[in-house]
Order: sequence, then structure tokens, then C-alpha cells
Amino acid sequence: MIHFVEEFPGRIINTEEGSFHYFGGTAYLGLQTHPEFQQLFIKNITKYGTNYGASRKSNIRFSVYSEVETYLANLIGSESCVTLSSGYMASQLVSRFFTTEDYTCYHAPLTHASLLQIGQEPFESYKLLQEKFKQNSKDTTPVIFLDAIDFLGNNYPDFSFLTEIDLSNTILVIDDSHGLGVLGEKGEGVYKIASKLNSKELIVCGSLGKGFGVQAGAIFGTKNSIESLINTSFFGGASPASPAPVSTILEAEKIYTSQRKKLIENDEYLSNKLEDSTFFTKVAKHPTYTFFDEKLTKHLLVNNIIVTSFNYPEENSPLMSRIVVSAYHTKEDLDFLAKVIKLYK
Repeated sequence: MIHFVEEFPGRIINTEEGSFHYFGGTAYLGLQTHPEFQQLFIKNITKYGTNYGASRKSNIRFSVYSEVETYLANLIGSESCVTLSSGYMASQLVSRFFTTEDYTCYHAPLTHASLLQIGQEPFESYKLLQEKFKQNSKDTTPVIFLDAIDFLGNNYPDFSFLTEIDLSNTILVIDDSHGLGVLGEKGEGVYKIASKLNSKELIVCGSLGKGFGVQAGAIFGTKNSIESLINTSFFGGASPASPAPVSTILEAEKIYTSQRKKLIENDEYLSNKLEDSTFFTKVAKHPTYTFFDEKLTKHLLVNNIIVTSFNYPEENSPLMSRIVVSAYHTKEDLDFLAKVIKLYK
């Protein structure tokens, strides 16, 4: 069911059908409506303007881009970083770069469309990917694409199917849109974990909107790989992320830390409250609870709760639903959710 809204959907969502408790979306840290975070953002809009449409290759350049990229690289644990206008643009830049005759691309099941080019499709199973991977021609370099969080637990935190493959000559590309700013002690995501897989090269890309609360994307990797991506017409011809939001990242570290702590506490609280967790797939410490029971989705809606629920990844795919916990939820919200789930038969 589609619900239309006229304002940001926080812990309470106002729709044409009325007001509901909301456990969906991707505002994991609850930053989009956080007063102090908003004030930082507004201050930076006043300084940098509402938008900046010039190429990063222009002769006029904001120094804040290199400052935030250095900050993010240090946080995530990579040698280098570059920001773009969105996570989708970041993933597309990486995907396009490796879609040439020099590379053979392998897309894991449920890989997001942002990592695909025309004619490319994710493998239906990890077994089939592994079989095709072993047949790879020695004349090309294999590149494996996958999402860190597929909401079914196939990848993060163990990446078990990758441990069964010799990655010594393989470039590994991971979209960490749902992990950046959310997972790890400091919101570093999966880069450090994936580094232990010993691939020839690791590139992590994704959105900064879900964990850092701003409209931007980023790519992390070695200095050489980031420089190669920057030196493409795709990067040079695109407008960058607006400087106001990326500047906000530099000033909001205390807010990020505080909100991440609240998120972890809320996620642990709900996990302990759920008497029967067999309904859900819980991906380690990620604050989401995935399920495919359409009747449960309807039960929640009847009881004044809306969750994320749509056919994924395509219109003819199964209906995937998930409960999303955010830092803005109160203990009363979580108690109510757990009570309603308990009533489900």
C-alpha cells in the first residue's frame, strides 16, 4: 500500500489515512529532524548557498571537499576518498569504470541496481556465482560487486561466500549505503572488515544520506583507484555534492556519536523485547528486522504501525518488508511495537 506524505516521516508519520507509528525508511540516526543538526545544516547553507553546480574540475574549487574526504577516509579506514552528489552516482561511477573488456563483472544476489549497467544482472544464487567465477578467463581481472547489507544476512558481517573464493587477483566492490555512519564503533561501516578478505583491491561506495543525514555519496579505496575514478569524464562532467551538507559532516561528529549510541540502545531494547523473533531476519547489529509475511504487514497497519514494505528488487519480486529502528524512537514506541507483534497469530 502506498502512503503519501507532506512532511518528513519521523517516528510518527502523517498520511491521508491518518497518523501512524513509523518504523521504516533509512533515517537510522534520526538526523533529518534533529534540531541541532538542522541548525548546523542551515548555517552551512548560509555560507555555501543552496546548491553548487560547477564541476570538481573547475578552476574555482571549494577546499571543504578535500577536507571532508580526508576526514571520511580516516574514519572509514581507507587510503583515500572522493564524494559525489549521491550514493547512486558513486556506485554508478565505480560500475561504469569496471565495465570494460579488461574486467569480468560478477554481481552477487540482490546487488542494488546502482551497481549494474545495461545488460548486467545479479546471479540468482551464490553457488552459481562461485561456479562462473572459477571459470573466469585469465585474460581479464574479475570484479565482484555486492551490497554489504542485503537484509537477509548473506554478506555482512561474515561475507562467508567470499571466504570460499580465492580473491588474490580479484577487485571487490561493496556498496555500504546502509552501513556507512551506522555500523562500527564510530560509524566506519564494513571497510575494515572487508579488508580482511584479502582481495587484490577493495573499493567501498555508497550513500552518506542514510547514516550521515546528508545528500551525498562517497567512494573509498586506495589513492591510485580513487585518482583513476576522479580522472573520468563521468566524474568531471557531473555536479558535485553541495558543499553545505558535506561541510556539515565535519561539524556534526558529537551529534553522530550521540545518535549512534541511542540507535544501538534502541535496537538492543527491541531485540530483548521481542519474545518471538522467528518472524524476522536480523542482520547482526544492523537495526532492521526483515520479513516476508504480508499478513504481518497488514496486522501492523491495522494496529497503527507502518513499516517499509515493497516488492524488491523488482515489481514482480516477493514483497519484502522490514521494521527499521531509529535513534529518534522512544522506549514507549518500541514497547508499543513489541506489544502489537506479540498479538500476531
